[in-house]
Amino acid sequence: MPNRTDILRSIMSIALISVLSAAQVAAQDTEAEQERPFVQSIRTAMESELRSEAEIARDANRLPVQTLDFFGIDETMQVVELIPGTGWYTKLLAPALKQHGKLYAALGTRRLEESGLLEQPGFEDVGLLTIDAQIGRSEDGRLATIGPFSLGVEGIDAVLTFRNVHNFDAAGRTNMHAAVFAALKPGGIYGVVDHTRRHMQADDNENRRRVDPVLAVKEMLDAGFEFIDYSDLHYRSDDELLYEVGRKSVTGNTDRFTFLMRKPAG
Repeated sequence: MPNRTDILRSIMSIALISVLSAAQVAAQDTEAEQERPFVQSIRTAMESELRSEAEIARDANRLPVQTLDFFGIDETMQVVELIPGTGWYTKLLAPALKQHGKLYAALGTRRLEESGLLEQPGFEDVGLLTIDAQIGRSEDGRLATIGPFSLGVEGIDAVLTFRNVHNFDAAGRTNMHAAVFAALKPGGIYGVVDHTRRHMQADDNENRRRVDPVLAVKEMLDAGFEFIDYSDLHYRSDDELLYEVGRKSVTGNTDRFTFLMRKPAG
């Protein structure tokens, strides 16, 4: 039979646990209250019924809330999403920007258009930018290339591209960065995420869809951008940078660089 001391200790332990639990809940509530409205809007968009199970399954890997928060996107911005695919990020950005901002999609929008997403309520205001440019294959056929082009808009607050820079050869990347630079307002931001290649590694069949992060920064600096910050959100220590990103041992867990660039304000 427990003595009085044991009983008192049990009561004190229960009381301490209750206090700590209450403090934890309060801290979580405070943290939620401190989140920017845009971040809260992204969380809401993540619960949309328009998102497939496959898309939801990628949330833990792509970390959209943290990534967009790092880029400093807010609900008042005019944002261009380059090469949106079938709209994984579009489904999050469009609802969050609908009331006070504007989302545009540019380059490689065919799959997005064919998906029917832009016909859904809440997505009809997404602006599709028609790009007049020569698009083809690089000389060795490994990558795409694109000639000089304009996005057709000016004064944009932010341009974002997720795992797309690797699609283009050096000339194509140069022309893409130049178009982004021209479209942004002074002080506008350029957010880039892509699969990491080992620095200075020569081309081979395993790294076609990877980009040397040092080269990526150099090319964006050459285009006139300022380097503002990087994030290790998508750093993966167990990606040895040896294999093509589609291989079973790597896919869904590639090491990706996350860079925040800016068009100079002055």
